Amino acid sequence: MNAVILVVILAIVEGITEFLPVSSTGHMILVNKFIGGEYLSPTFINSFLIIIQLGAIFSVVVYFWKDISPFVRTKKEFVLRFRLWLKIIVGVLPAMVIGLLLDDIIDKYFLNNVFIVAITLIVYGVIFIGIEVVYKLKNIKPKVKRFSGLKYRTAFIIGFFQCLAMIPGTSRSGATIIGALLLGLSRPLAAEFSFYLAIPTMFGATALKLFKNGLAFTEMEWAYLALGSAIAFVVAYMVIKWFMDFIKKRSFASFGLYRIILGIIVIVLLY
Repeated sequence: MNAVILVVILAIVEGITEFLPVSSTGHMILVNKFIGGEYLSPTFINSFLIIIQLGAIFSVVVYFWKDISPFVRTKKEFVLRFRLWLKIIVGVLPAMVIGLLLDDIIDKYFLNNVFIVAITLIVYGVIFIGIEVVYKLKNIKPKVKRFSGLKYRTAFIIGFFQCLAMIPGTSRSGATIIGALLLGLSRPLAAEFSFYLAIPTMFGATALKLFKNGLAFTEMEWAYLALGSAIAFVVAYMVIKWFMDFIKKRSFASFGLYRIILGIIVIVLLY
């Protein structure tokens, strides 16, 4: 294996896992740990794991463009679209503040910590299954099925759930979907809002990494970033379509089971 193959593998993993509730960063950390070797420097890989997610985020913009674009025909449509983006901004505020405050601590103690990834995979896997069991036993019905019914306060609280994903292995989409479900959103709406929150969140995370680490990448490293982002975009676009169809018919319990199994395997391999 060489660096290019590793970049391709990481990009495919990112594209597949970014919007599934299984943790894209956690998966990339595991891949780099078990097959990465020394192909990419530790400093570069820390930036790569964040920046490459931009490719996947652009796939959200393209896929949902007709639903989030500010360029609409009527005043009524513009007002609805403006309110949607206000809710997205409100929802991303907690991550902006907490991310700035804790970024150095997270990088120092949690990033590339495979044991932490394994534990969070298992813990949130159990939570996913638990939520689905409770919903089924109590026959709980969603209270909010459209963005027009999503209150700003609810969007803000969901934003705090998103902050849980600052610990690798948690899953940004998984944390926000869990929060949204607990607050009464339907599964499709919870997933879609999670996708929308990813746009400003990941742009901000990338900007923070670039600001802290600078742009002092080599020409080859810039090429790796471009290649990885392009692959992540294509793969993520296909996964979004599949995932939106999946959640209309099935629960998140299967993702919870996958997380638990993967977390146990990682712990066994480590010890």
